[in-house]
Amino acid sequence: MKLPAVFEKYRDEINAELKLALAGRDLPLYDMMRYHLGWIDDNGNSVGDSAGKALRPTSCLLACEAVGGDYHRALPAAAAIELVHNYSLIHDDIQDDDRERRHRPTVWSIYGKSQAINVGTAMRLLANIVLLRLAEYDIPLEKQLRIQHLIDETSLRLLEGQYFDISYENHFDITVTDYLGMIEKKTAALIACSLEIGALLGTDDEQVIGHLRDIGENLGLAFQIKDDILGIWGDEGKTGKPFGSDIRHGKKTLPIVCVLEKARDGLREELVSVYQNGTIDEDGVVTVLRILESAEAQLQTQKIVEKYCHEALEAIDKLALVPSAKCDLEEMARFLIERNF
Repeated sequence: MKLPAVFEKYRDEINAELKLALAGRDLPLYDMMRYHLGWIDDNGNSVGDSAGKALRPTSCLLACEAVGGDYHRALPAAAAIELVHNYSLIHDDIQDDDRERRHRPTVWSIYGKSQAINVGTAMRLLANIVLLRLAEYDIPLEKQLRIQHLIDETSLRLLEGQYFDISYENHFDITVTDYLGMIEKKTAALIACSLEIGALLGTDDEQVIGHLRDIGENLGLAFQIKDDILGIWGDEGKTGKPFGSDIRHGKKTLPIVCVLEKARDGLREELVSVYQNGTIDEDGVVTVLRILESAEAQLQTQKIVEKYCHEALEAIDKLALVPSAKCDLEEMARFLIERNF
């Protein structure tokens, strides 16, 4: 399965804007950023593109174009959004002890946790500096300040989501509502922010801007829940994670939460027993997979993905958007339902 064409449409320009942000910054700290962004290996040699999907900056530029704006004027904002996203990934990897991301060793696993904290924090501050380039595109100061405020508020929501995610690790009374509230902050908030900022840079119509933000929130929820499915049942060759990876790590993603809240016939108690053991071995993984199958957790979770995508598609259909961009938004939404990586 390939990424929709829209993910390649802006990629070179997004990368150029990111590289401009790092131009002239020669400390090893910035090479660690370049490594994380997939531009070099850990010896400083240039490598082929190993970056992620660039969903968030792509969404920003697409939203700008969809409302009739010139997406070039949104490039600094798109780059800032990608830097915020990657700062959060670096810090998440530290907190989760994840040694691999995008089929490569994580920053902390090579350079140590202390330096990785520096890299992530510096990347977040660099995002603010990149936003200053909006002035070069004659973006009104009022909009520049609003965008800065949106980025800062969203960054706080990411941290709030991470706080809840970590706090849930030792609890078994988590509900589906609790979990959706957590991922609304941790994942959906930045995707919603991406579409909102893109629309803001393309139009002054507040109603349209609000609709694009809501579409982004639904797409963000669908994106994270699909990740939850792939984190358990995904193909290692496509996702870069071993089959059952999230189970081995004891993560309480949505399929697990569905069982904790709704399962009967002793399935919940059996699941709690496995998770309370601490380390989950291969026998534990097999047990959890059996419980999830008995509770039809994968089917239930996929239905929730489809619900959020359907709501996004309905909202897109009702908006008077540039036709080509509208098609791209619809294709992106469908990809989120069907993707296998």
